[in-house]
Amino acid sequence: MPYASVYPLVPARSLARPFTYEVEDGVGKGAVLSVRFGASKRRGVVVGLEPEAPDGVDPIAAGRVLDELPPALVDLALWTADYYGSTPARALALVAPPVPKRRGERREPSRDYSLGGESEPAALSEPQRAALTRIEAALGEDGGHFLLYGATGSGKTEVYLQACAATLARGLGAIVLVPEIALTPQTLGRFRARFGDRVAVLHSGLSDAERRDERERIASGEAPVVVGARSAVFAPLSRLGLVCVDEEHDPSYKQESDPRYDARTVAAKRAALEGAVALYGSATPRPESWARLERLELGARLGAPLPPVTVVDMRREAGYPLSAPLLAALTRLEEGGGKAILLLNRRGLVPALHCRTCGETRRCTSCDVALVLHADTTLRCHHCGYEEAAPELCPPCGSPDLARVGAGTQRLERELEKHVAGLERIRLDSDAVASPAALQDALERFARADRAVLLGTQMVAKGHHFGDVSLAAVVDADSGLSMPDFRAEERTFQLVTQLAGRSGRTAPGRVIVQSFQPDSPAIVLASRHDVPAFLAEELRRRAELGYPPYRHVVRVLVSGRDPAAPSLLLEEIRSGLPGDAIGPAPLLRLRGRHRAQLIAKTDEPRRIASAAARLLAAAAPAMRRAGLAAVVDVDPQSL
Repeated sequence: MPYASVYPLVPARSLARPFTYEVEDGVGKGAVLSVRFGASKRRGVVVGLEPEAPDGVDPIAAGRVLDELPPALVDLALWTADYYGSTPARALALVAPPVPKRRGERREPSRDYSLGGESEPAALSEPQRAALTRIEAALGEDGGHFLLYGATGSGKTEVYLQACAATLARGLGAIVLVPEIALTPQTLGRFRARFGDRVAVLHSGLSDAERRDERERIASGEAPVVVGARSAVFAPLSRLGLVCVDEEHDPSYKQESDPRYDARTVAAKRAALEGAVALYGSATPRPESWARLERLELGARLGAPLPPVTVVDMRREAGYPLSAPLLAALTRLEEGGGKAILLLNRRGLVPALHCRTCGETRRCTSCDVALVLHADTTLRCHHCGYEEAAPELCPPCGSPDLARVGAGTQRLERELEKHVAGLERIRLDSDAVASPAALQDALERFARADRAVLLGTQMVAKGHHFGDVSLAAVVDADSGLSMPDFRAEERTFQLVTQLAGRSGRTAPGRVIVQSFQPDSPAIVLASRHDVPAFLAEELRRRAELGYPPYRHVVRVLVSGRDPAAPSLLLEEIRSGLPGDAIGPAPLLRLRGRHRAQLIAKTDEPRRIASAAARLLAAAAPAMRRAGLAAVVDVDPQSL
């Protein structure tokens, strides 16, 4: 019997190495096997075959084949583990999810969860034709990496659709990534309108059975077009020709659990491994993409100009969260009909409950953050889920003078009901839409409505296409500017610009931006729709400070129950890393665990991450005894 190198899918860093098993003839790289590992049975992925067993090893026979993966996906997973300082088993688990037994008929969630699409336009614009010509040329060569840049409404989605058609004509498959599950219904509808049942969907909101069924359709070639959130980058297509990354600027493409991969970077690597085209699209590209990628520019919006933007100085306004200009604009919609989208990037009723007498702010018992007041009179932690009843008196001093500081989406919903009751209110945040079906229902209600407001967190600013929206408003444009993060201005600029693009697509539109810092460069340039000027200044600043794209950032984050232990471990890790690192520095406590981080700026992120992973693997037994957990984060989206 031949021998195979197999990674059992166990997460422990101390076991991050392949094991040798006997396998039957015909078993090759990418086979997912049932293997005996210690006293239990595990799934394991074959990463290579060996002519003979290593010296001193007495292999046992592997069990049956559970699944088959394209060999290129195995290579991609191993690269992901190495580049992001994780373990091969954790990365291989991304491409080899469990396959539950079938109980009943196969469903097609791509059909169940999609909205309607549009018909193909009679003709493309000249910039669209030029972009498509360049993409088709790359499809016929060895692939390539491109930035598709154009204003919101400039026709990027049509380029994706036409590029997918050209890919399918060559007998290849395509992956279309969107940053959040909230965007899949509209994108699915558009692609199904063009390609029918050849479209599959993959994201974490599917059940295990739905995910199994869609992966079967993809692997068999029945569905060569895959639409989904970041995990869809690992779709089991056997012959990949194209990866489209829509809204490529969005930080949601970064996974926040180990392995902390970035789907945009993984898409680039997968395209390189398989000779495919990676196409990144955005109206507000990342500075990294703007500086590094070949640009395909679409220019202005098709059919209508971008709407004018009014910046409201909230320092001179008495009303919050609705200023007088915003309330007047909403009243006109209530009287004459129309739709609005309002962005407020905070959930709940108010972000904090503060005592004016003693200064106490109600905080989570397990996290160093304020509890958020919700409409059901509970205070909740949005990190760990802790909740308690909102007090009528301040618990420390007994004062009844409790101030409700700020506003969240639930308070905004109440204010709209109070002032413009004739507008239907549809809230889009993670409290209101907890499932794909609820999300689909909310979007369909908004599409059908005559007088309506779609309000919510950043979900509402991302890629939705509703032609009859005449008003878009950012209720609090400053919420991200005060964050201690080098990406704070970039994110504020992107959110304001993206939300502005939801208005005035087929009818005259208007944008209102409420801000307590109206002179901030991010807000001023966003109000002018001036993307090149913002990116030029952002790149100049980052070059001076050594931030991406000029250098990479690698972070090692350790958490534990003991306040001092994370920093002590990071001191040891720092001494073993090549180059210089900053820290360790303490972070806010979350879920009862104290945290600290170490940060390195480097030109060799893979080298730093791999070294950190080796050091953490060596320290794994001591970490287990001390109750410590650690992750390596390459190019984190927040610091």
